[in-house]
Amino acid sequence: MKVPPFPLHLLHLLPVAAALAFAGSEAAKVPAIYVFGDSTADVGNNNYLPGSNAKANFPHNGVDFPFSRPTGRFSNGYNGIDFLANHMGFRRSPPPFLSLTNKTNHQILRGLKGVNFASGGSGILDSTGSTITMTKQIQYFSTIRSNIVAQIASEPTYRLLSKSIFLISSGGNDIFAYFTKNSSPNATEKVRFIGALVSEYENHLKALYVLGARKFGIVDVPPIGCCPYPRSLNPTGGCLDILNEMSVGFNEAVKLLMHRLSSTLKGMKYSVGSSYAVVSGIIRNPAALGYKEIKTACCGAGKFNGESGCTPNATYCSERHRYLFWDLLHPTHATSKLAGVAIYYGSQRFASPINFRQLVVDVN
Repeated sequence: MKVPPFPLHLLHLLPVAAALAFAGSEAAKVPAIYVFGDSTADVGNNNYLPGSNAKANFPHNGVDFPFSRPTGRFSNGYNGIDFLANHMGFRRSPPPFLSLTNKTNHQILRGLKGVNFASGGSGILDSTGSTITMTKQIQYFSTIRSNIVAQIASEPTYRLLSKSIFLISSGGNDIFAYFTKNSSPNATEKVRFIGALVSEYENHLKALYVLGARKFGIVDVPPIGCCPYPRSLNPTGGCLDILNEMSVGFNEAVKLLMHRLSSTLKGMKYSVGSSYAVVSGIIRNPAALGYKEIKTACCGAGKFNGESGCTPNATYCSERHRYLFWDLLHPTHATSKLAGVAIYYGSQRFASPINFRQLVVDVN
């Protein structure tokens, strides 16, 4: 029997995606979610960074968010973290850390329901970008952890954190930054860079483990060479293969890293969700998954709408649910929704060694 085309593995998830209302009416399945990473996970931290250009708190971002409100998400609506949080029984992602004030609901302020530390433009390497580094994000979490200990004592804090989910989505910006310095690395250079990147990732994961993290939900790097911006750089308009090759190399190394860490760090459990597999599946057979445009961004300007970001002056498409990309680098609400379902409920093609649902229901 001939193996069906790759996207058919996604097709059976479409009814699930359609049936799941974005209400968060179920009871939360985990005590809290703590989020780290880049613009694929940021829900507004960068709004609070004076002088930063890595922001999305203006139209047309958020056009499909409740009340058409631009929140700082690099999306027309929700991002992938919102959907994953919703599957875990929350309304959407926990609030951005920098939004927390004394006026914030006490449970949220104390970090008992989770906090989002992600910052658009950041990377695994602190040298990547000029926003909130991963090191700083973890320092912010340490502050929240201290607040929790002050409220409920050490042992209850340990139990709460050990049952909570730590979501991390990062790495793409590091690859982009390397590419701008070396657009045609040889095999040795690629291996060296990926090795250094994964080594730093390991340091971050161990730091979180020491602070009490036990359940890690890792989202890998998608085929970033197929985003509208890299396509606009390619004379042929095709994907930039070197970026995809480096993404694949990084993703494979992260899987090996997580396997090794889980065998040496007591109580550590994990799932690596493959945004790479989801986006690749859409690109291979878009029509079967309801897409009509996989190259050009819905919002932007220039070739493939990939030469500038989604600004108030940019044009944007009407059939946003049929576009793979919202702007020059980020997926649409529809794509994030499909990715959330695939990573949470899907087979090992989309999340391994277990999916995010299995990670959530696993009892310590």
